[in-house]
Amino acid sequence: MIDIDKVRLDTPSCEKVLHFNNAGSSLMPTPVFSALQRVLRDENEVGGYEAERRAQSDIQAFYSEFAGLLNADPDEIAFVENATRAWDMAFYGLHLRPGDRVITHGSEYASNYLALLQQSRRLGFEIDLVPSDEFGQIDVDALDGMIGPKTKLMAITHVPTQGGLVNPAAEVGKIARKHGVLYLLDACQSVGQINVDVAEIGCDILSGTGRKFLRGPRGTGFLYVRKGVIDQIDPPFIDLLSAKWTGTNSFEFVDGAKRFENWESYVAGRVGLMEAARYARNIGLSNIETRVALLAQDLRDALAGIKGVSVHDLGQQKCGIVTFTKVGIEPATVTERLRTDGINVSVSAMPSARLDLEPRGLMSMTRASVHYFNTHDEIARFVDAVKRA
Repeated sequence: MIDIDKVRLDTPSCEKVLHFNNAGSSLMPTPVFSALQRVLRDENEVGGYEAERRAQSDIQAFYSEFAGLLNADPDEIAFVENATRAWDMAFYGLHLRPGDRVITHGSEYASNYLALLQQSRRLGFEIDLVPSDEFGQIDVDALDGMIGPKTKLMAITHVPTQGGLVNPAAEVGKIARKHGVLYLLDACQSVGQINVDVAEIGCDILSGTGRKFLRGPRGTGFLYVRKGVIDQIDPPFIDLLSAKWTGTNSFEFVDGAKRFENWESYVAGRVGLMEAARYARNIGLSNIETRVALLAQDLRDALAGIKGVSVHDLGQQKCGIVTFTKVGIEPATVTERLRTDGINVSVSAMPSARLDLEPRGLMSMTRASVHYFNTHDEIARFVDAVKRA
């Protein structure tokens, strides 16, 4: 379903490095890199404002491409500098009060949970943790029973940073709609490797990044906010792009999700991110999801067959992230030894996912994350390298 020769030709770095760090930052395909360079070259030759004027059609295409990617409306899309700030722009704008309750799960990312803790301290709301089911994912039945009149928000991570788990986002969405509770989904690790449809999932807010599975530039992110809830959120800061100064002592928010943007932004990155979304859509997210899941499962099975290696991924459905440990060797050491072999992986450590890893007694794990441009030959090479590490 995917022309692997073509996508690898579009990714010339494949010939130089074995890249299994797509959950950290993926390799940009040539069309994305070329789009980025085009704007930077214009900035260098004619100036930043002039380069932005030249790029207007691509800047506007950002909204339509992401609307198509997520099955949203262009007015529900905002460009934000990164996934955490996109999540923050929505969360910090919510009108939470003392006694309110916010539900999250043990797979939640550190930055999100730290924000929950900070605002809970400031505003006085309570944080509830939904338990996991036997697969380690959100227990949907338990979630349904936890919601009461004070429950105002469910803040869930679709795919956690520390493993291959895919939380049942659409089932959570059904619970959210049933009870009329706002639903914030962190899709930082899912958009680009999984077919994410906001209408099917039923989330009200979704945040994501460019640098991971979307294969876009660093310093880029995006935010989706459903039209029906946008007026429930008061952006934590505004400027002359996100609002109109209507009188000496008055202002109005601009229409749609652009109220979460700011005037000064990484124009080249915005154009590059648009091109990344277009590239992924041309391949087809369903095609990508199928191939990534197959490659990752082959990798899990192969690693599980190595003496002394344990694979730690949870979830009934799993994705392209594979985490493992090797007896007697620290994950950081494994990562460094693989790097000397021309193989890129990373480390998932407890400070990024304390609610999940601490109860499992895992201080850290080696994280290998595959993408559709990877191959079975690369998996075989990787497994041999892990054996030697």
